Parts: sequence; structure tokens; C-alpha cells
Amino acid sequence: MALDKQRLFQQVTGTEEQVEKLYREINHLKDAVVELLEENKNLLLENQHLRARLQKTGDSKEAQKKQDKKQHPVGEGYDNLARLYQEGFHICNVHYGSVRTEGDCLFCLSFLNK
Repeated sequence: MALDKQRLFQQVTGTEEQVEKLYREINHLKDAVVELLEENKNLLLENQHLRARLQKTGDSKEAQKKQDKKQHPVGEGYDNLARLYQEGFHICNVHYGSVRTEGDCLFCLSFLNK
């Protein structure tokens, strides 16, 4: 009977050591999860800031493209008018289609530069 009590005590002691080991592992895992959650939060904030910066950069690039288009109209119609002007015809609304006889026309040039 004394042998059974000693064996039972050893089993309880062994189980207690295993529980303590599991508790240490759980605490280690909990610390790792907290660290990962903090890292995830920091990455989410950084991602949000980068997206806002990218959006701001994209918006400014779009505005620059629109400004460039306003300054330099491009297209088939514009090319045709520029070609007609180079061939010696007026493209302004004042003398449209007539032959330019006195050099450059300020109305035509201002039209092309719009």
C-alpha cells in the first residue's frame, strides 16, 4: 500500500511538472501572438499611410496630365488643323479656309496654342 501512495505521488508530481511546462509554453505563445498583433497593427497603419500617399501622388499625376492636355491639345483634329496652317491656310474663325498671304496669323497661332 505504501508503494501505491508513493507511485501516486510521483504521478501527481509528474503531471504537475507537465502542466507547468504547458503553462510556460502557453505564455510564450501568448507573448508571440501579442508581438504579431502589434506588428500587424503597425503594418496596417503603414499600409494606410502609403495608400494615402500613393493616392495623393496619383491625384497630382492626374492633375498634371489634365494640365498637360490643356496646354498641349493632342488629337487627329488638332493635327489636321496644324497641317492646314502649315500648308498656308487660315484656321482661325476670322479667316477660316482662306489662303494666308501675309505670313503668320496671330489668330491662328493663338488658336493652335490653346
